[in-house]
Amino acid sequence: MSVAGLKKQFYKASQLVSEKVGGAEGTKLDEDFKEMEKKVDVTSKAVTEVLARTIEYLQPNPASRAKLTMLNTVSKIRGQVKNPGYPQSEGLLGECMIRHGKELGGESNFGDALLDAGESMKRLAEVKDSLDIEVKQNFIDPLQNLCDKDLKEIQHHLKKLEGRRLDFDYKKKRQGRIPDEELRQALEKFEESKEVAETSMHNLLETDIEQVSQLSALVDAQLDYHRQAVQILDELAEKLKRRMREASSRPRREPKPREPFDLGEPEQSNGGFPCATAPKITASSSFRSSEKPIRTPSRSMPPLDQPSCKALYDFEPENAGELGFHEGDVITLTNQIDENWYEGMLHGQSGFFPLSYVEVLVPLPQ
Repeated sequence: MSVAGLKKQFYKASQLVSEKVGGAEGTKLDEDFKEMEKKVDVTSKAVTEVLARTIEYLQPNPASRAKLTMLNTVSKIRGQVKNPGYPQSEGLLGECMIRHGKELGGESNFGDALLDAGESMKRLAEVKDSLDIEVKQNFIDPLQNLCDKDLKEIQHHLKKLEGRRLDFDYKKKRQGRIPDEELRQALEKFEESKEVAETSMHNLLETDIEQVSQLSALVDAQLDYHRQAVQILDELAEKLKRRMREASSRPRREPKPREPFDLGEPEQSNGGFPCATAPKITASSSFRSSEKPIRTPSRSMPPLDQPSCKALYDFEPENAGELGFHEGDVITLTNQIDENWYEGMLHGQSGFFPLSYVEVLVPLPQ
């Protein structure tokens, strides 16, 4: 910074200290201007907090929240991706139900019901994907743009105005000791900045109907989601009731009668059981019987040429989408969410887990 620039900053700081400590009167801004400034400040706080709460409402899981904020909605609209890139809790529940329903088999009423419920949960997950993407495109992104552009620009104008006000007041106090032209220029710059800041705040407050439109888009997306969810759950409820009616109308299957155990002819030599040739016990067979069976490793080891890490501690998932593991498990790394969370795969399951619980063996490519 030049010497002139340093002097200017010093003058502004001196004037500000003089106003706050010495009680010197500075140039007053009119009441309309101060009222607009107050409304803009409230708008900025409202938009910032509503944005954060909306993302938290859509995705309570912190790892999924991070991916939601990075979601490219344009790609989704163009059909380039099939989902937002993170699992919905409804989908995870549906997969669990389907897996156990298949294990129970088609002869189980509960198994068939789990299959029905699992398919409905997966449909709910798809509807939830659509809600996230719709809200991201038509509510979150426009409000974020308002923060990053319009509100940020207004704050820049107000900061510039404050600097010019301090400069003008300092020169006004030195009137008679500085050229009149210098004082006049300081006044013109102050009035110019005031007009620019006033215009930008006025335009924001007068076009707030845009934010109403964005809020309406949020509500429309929620309504569409809940309508589809109600339809899916109504169909599921009807299926389960029909299964209960059919099961109650069918005759109950009785267990097969037990056949009596044939003991054969009693003989005194062996307590009444048929004779059987006793196996010969040799030294080699005795040795084999005392050997412990060879255990195969229970944990699958991914090739060491792909990104992977080793669990240092047990990790129990607390939220949907997290990946549980035990100490010593080797996990395949698929993505790094942020400086604290990884995404990986273990035993065919994909999920998120904290970096502090693992030791990286092969890092992800940069």
